[in-house]
Amino acid sequence: MKTKKIFLTGGGSAGHVTPNIALIEPLKKHGWTIEYVGTANGIEKQLIEPLKLPYHTITTGKLRRYFSWQNFTDPFKLLSGITKSYFLCLTKKPDVVFSKGGFVSFPLVVGAWLNRIPVILHESDTSPGLANKLSLPFVKHACITFPESAKYFKKTIKTHLTGTPIRADILQGDQQRGLTFLNLKHDKPIILIICGSVGSTKVNTVVRQALTALLEHYAIIHLCGKNDIDPSLKHHKDYRQFEYLNQELGDVFACADLVVSRAGANSLYEIQALKKPSLLVPFPKIRSRGEQVTNAYTAKNNGFSEVVEEDKLTSETLIQTLVAMFSHYQAYQNKLNKHPVSDSVTAIIKLIETHAPRSGSRGQAAG
Repeated sequence: MKTKKIFLTGGGSAGHVTPNIALIEPLKKHGWTIEYVGTANGIEKQLIEPLKLPYHTITTGKLRRYFSWQNFTDPFKLLSGITKSYFLCLTKKPDVVFSKGGFVSFPLVVGAWLNRIPVILHESDTSPGLANKLSLPFVKHACITFPESAKYFKKTIKTHLTGTPIRADILQGDQQRGLTFLNLKHDKPIILIICGSVGSTKVNTVVRQALTALLEHYAIIHLCGKNDIDPSLKHHKDYRQFEYLNQELGDVFACADLVVSRAGANSLYEIQALKKPSLLVPFPKIRSRGEQVTNAYTAKNNGFSEVVEEDKLTSETLIQTLVAMFSHYQAYQNKLNKHPVSDSVTAIIKLIETHAPRSGSRGQAAG
């Protein structure tokens, strides 16, 4: 029986890697051999190396929307990455490529297309990122997280509303285990504040300014990000701070009644899958392409969340919004409970198996 092989790719940020990680063990159970393609120094290598997968490095360029001298050299890196990807696909012969986006993905998508290897692309945000936009001419199937995304894809590309793969341990969190880990009682509402592995200086500052007032009514679990623990606050009753959580995160999520978060698509999908009302502070449009702002207001319009943009976030607006949300808590919960959440991992693996070539018929299944 022929071994099934898949290349996973995606990088540049953890959000382009963690959904791939959620697929790895289920893919193995379905008999797939998995290899990863990323850059030599990107976060994807840091996250994938501990998993002991074969890891292939390629070069890539970043297409910037602003002037930089690197804009003149990066096209050559990109061309080199496409060339290496072509020969990598030619020699390693994957049956299918699953691309999670980020600039590292584009050379591999082109290299696979040149070898007539089918590519399945995944877009987490409501609108495609630049790397995924560039990849669209080379793919015929795209997985999307939000139904609003479908309008951004050409009719030649079939979109599949799969949601985003979530690690099993996030979905299977246990409240009692979480309370024991945190050494907390659930005698008042628990708020989880989480802004990714690097955290948010602005959110952290405002939370600490509001902390005394917040702790009168709520318990606070604060994931601050790397190097942002405040030792002077560690003795506050009902306040727990961590840089980041990994294995314990699912249990801590299970404890939370409400989540304060950025509006990255992966985090947002996890929060919605766990049926947690959320207060979203999207990464500002002025410092990004604005996808988090779009994501946040989509969640608000669906009745799952409230939004406070970063330039309007103060201790007063934080407290006022949280008080208002808890006074209408059941309304958010009802909307979330009615919102269907896909079994993303199963849906994506089924798609991969459906469109991978069979019996050496590479290229014929790409459509």
